Amino acid sequence: MNGFAWAAFAVNLAWSAAAALGVMLITFAIAVRKGMHRIVDVAWGLAFTAVAVVTFLASADTGDPGRRLLVTVLTAVWGMRLAAHIARRGRGHGEDPRYEALLSKAPGSRNLYALRIVYLLQGLLVWLVSLPVQAAQYISGPMTLVAAAGACLWAVGMFFETIGDAQLARFKTDPANKGRIMDRGLWRYTRHPNYFGDFCVWWGLFLITCDSLAAAAVSAVSPVVMSLLLTRGSGKRLLEQHMAERPGFDEYAERTSGFFPLPPR
Repeated sequence: MNGFAWAAFAVNLAWSAAAALGVMLITFAIAVRKGMHRIVDVAWGLAFTAVAVVTFLASADTGDPGRRLLVTVLTAVWGMRLAAHIARRGRGHGEDPRYEALLSKAPGSRNLYALRIVYLLQGLLVWLVSLPVQAAQYISGPMTLVAAAGACLWAVGMFFETIGDAQLARFKTDPANKGRIMDRGLWRYTRHPNYFGDFCVWWGLFLITCDSLAAAAVSAVSPVVMSLLLTRGSGKRLLEQHMAERPGFDEYAERTSGFFPLPPR
């Protein structure tokens, strides 16, 4: 097993927290100015990218250069693509109904409530979920086949996210599909190819830390938290509550896997 620079990693935790918080506070200021908090979803991917870049710079004299560059690039590619996709999807739309419903319950100032419940919470989740990206950059020694397997799993995740999002966007551009359930392409095999892709991306990044037992131990919480968010938190569960109102959803759910891609039943 390769070594792990505990002291340098501990200092980095403060830098990465500042990076995540900084992105969220800047986004909050822009959202207040625009009067619309849905842009925080764009900041999710940007905050992960900021954490990866800050960690890359902070670990310059510590970790293996190849592993540091790999996890930084993989995280930035994932984060920037996600941010661009969400920005395009939300262009021309008003406030997200989820945030409108949440902020309608605000005990006092809606903006201050949003700062506490949305922005600071998302900043904390970015910091927590990004632990593999941070820890991997403080591992000494060369990468092994386990790290290579992690990069391959990340690639599988990016394929499902990118292709799934593109297929859904193309489906929605046809007015004849309004109100219909998307059941083509990757959506024939899983009801959530984009969420499954996220799942693979973060388990892949975690595998890259497994060249060091210490790094793996400190970051194992990350893919578990992301998996819970995707399947039981704000991902699959909430989306399917909304989709259940559409005609044909019950039949689609009956024949299509809920998460992991499988042949249609």
